Amino acid sequence: MPREELRATLQARQELGPAYEEELLERFAQQLERRLQTPRRREKLSSEETGIVIVSILASIPLMGIAGGTVGLAGVVAVCAALVIVNFLVLRR
Repeated sequence: MPREELRATLQARQELGPAYEEELLERFAQQLERRLQTPRRREKLSSEETGIVIVSILASIPLMGIAGGTVGLAGVVAVCAALVIVNFLVLRR
């Protein structure tokens, strides 16, 4: 909830007095619930996160070749799984 909305609610409470306190609290609670229910969009990736994602993808190319040549399909799957896990953990922070 933006601070301006909270300040406006508190100022209205002071101006209107205790007679309208219940309505103001109800309105504020509805705004807060609505804000909590709307999904938040993720902001842009930071340069650190972007760098880690790019490096992990670039590193996976030779690793897939090595794993595919020595172990076969299981090695390629293991490298892909590691790539997914690393990027998931980086983007989850």
